[in-house]
Amino acid sequence: MAQPDAADRSPRHVTIIMDGNGRWAAARGKPRAFGHQAGVEAVRETVRAAGDLGLTHLTLFSFSTENWRRPRAEIDTLFDLLRRFVTADLERLHGEGVRIRVIGRRQGLTPDLIKTIERVEARTRGNTRFHLTIAFNYGGRDELVRAAARAAADRGGDVSALTEADFEQYLDTADLPDPDLVIRTSGERRLSNFLLWQTAYAELIFMDVLWPDFGEEHLRAALDEFARRERRFGAVRA
Repeated sequence: MAQPDAADRSPRHVTIIMDGNGRWAAARGKPRAFGHQAGVEAVRETVRAAGDLGLTHLTLFSFSTENWRRPRAEIDTLFDLLRRFVTADLERLHGEGVRIRVIGRRQGLTPDLIKTIERVEARTRGNTRFHLTIAFNYGGRDELVRAAARAAADRGGDVSALTEADFEQYLDTADLPDPDLVIRTSGERRLSNFLLWQTAYAELIFMDVLWPDFGEEHLRAALDEFARRERRFGAVRA
């Protein structure tokens, strides 16, 4: 069997479903907020490692549309952690050529958080070295419904000639490449409504490590596993 070429072995876009903060905290007798705070440090480490390992696109699933079912205090903690992360790290990431964007539904977010997101996105919009995307208040089904509504509105309700390429321009990820690799931590083995359209041919890797313990060695291991896989996209390799 022919071996994949170098481009096949190096993912352009890696996405991570960051899972396990609550269990990490519970194992230490701490509240869930303690785990979320530790998870922010794992985000910093992973963003640094991704750049060092030559990745150009990293998307992190931070808060889902289903997470609104959690206690209000935990939701407020997650909102505050996003605000603090992007604010505290903004100038450093900007100086390193990182473009930051937040995808998902803005409705329901607090006005000050929306203002912070818009400021961070505007500040880093011209950066091209590394693309950091945070999925916050995001759900794959919600994104598809919003995209379909925008497409219908643009086309006067007639979407009979709409192609896949046309439809992708209405997605939150319109100017991003599709993910090559999805990593999920904590041992759970499901996508949980994450990038349902974009991950159609992504490789999936599930790791038993809880998110606050995730670091460069885990990212390297996932990239090594990706390199061993054969990607055919429905075809047969010659």
